Amino acid sequence: MWSRSRKAARGRSRVPRFLPLTTRVLAFGRRLPFGMLAATLLLFLAGCSSPSSSSSWFANMGVVPRSRFDNLQAQNRTLAERASAQQAEIENLKLHTRNVENQLIRAEEDLARLDDAKTERHHLASSKRKHEASQIEAGYGGGAMPAEVSSRLAELADRYPSLHYDPESGVSKFDTDVLFDSGEARLNPSAQKMLGEFSDIFQAPEARDLKIMVVGHTDARGIKGREARSKYPNNWHLSASRAVSVLDCLRESGLPENRMGIAGFAQYQPVSPNDTAQDRKRNRRVEIFVIGPETPVVGWTETLGGGVYR
Repeated sequence: MWSRSRKAARGRSRVPRFLPLTTRVLAFGRRLPFGMLAATLLLFLAGCSSPSSSSSWFANMGVVPRSRFDNLQAQNRTLAERASAQQAEIENLKLHTRNVENQLIRAEEDLARLDDAKTERHHLASSKRKHEASQIEAGYGGGAMPAEVSSRLAELADRYPSLHYDPESGVSKFDTDVLFDSGEARLNPSAQKMLGEFSDIFQAPEARDLKIMVVGHTDARGIKGREARSKYPNNWHLSASRAVSVLDCLRESGLPENRMGIAGFAQYQPVSPNDTAQDRKRNRRVEIFVIGPETPVVGWTETLGGGVYR
């Protein structure tokens, strides 16, 4: 009888394991003398004073299995290390981004300076062309080219895109890429028809007093190829030879020789910078300047103020 009642009392005092830890400790303390209960609470509070000690305490008290507790701690350390590495990588990426942004800013500033320099060169070239045009216009004694001649030249330029005619200055420009093959001074057959029609305009009665000066130009690149260099050692030879080829075609088309002259300026009279392929193409050209009857030209016999120019 006594044994049965004692077992019942023991069953009533047993603490279920699924209760919270604090509840279990207090329930367990009811069965202890007050001194032992106080010591137990002090040990519990001391164990909770730091995360590591409290974690060990939880494991030692059987809240979680020891193996699971060790695995969780290892995972926590791994995640912390990954987070630290990712934060360091983020800082490196931020630094790299700032460096790239600074480089882009410097590149944009350099481009802006280049654009300003290119614009200035274009303005200088434009001023030079206007000056040349004013000199040509002065050759007509301040007047204008005969209207019939100017009209026929403008019509010819409309039909041949490689011919550029400026009615204000009277200058006709031919793209050498159409007139000649690269590194050559022999006219292409397709260019001869255009130059023949140009010659016909200046054989008309209204143009009989006009002279023309054929001027060859090149870009700033040197002569390429051994065979081409053997015929044209440098751009002076090439520009002058191309001017001669155009003059020969005009002469064969019937334009009197005593009304023509040639000049070659190599690469030293550019109309554009030689920075791009398109600019170099513009510089490779043959120009024909129309000269009025009162304009003295070195090499032609002209009387100006009692002097003779030869």
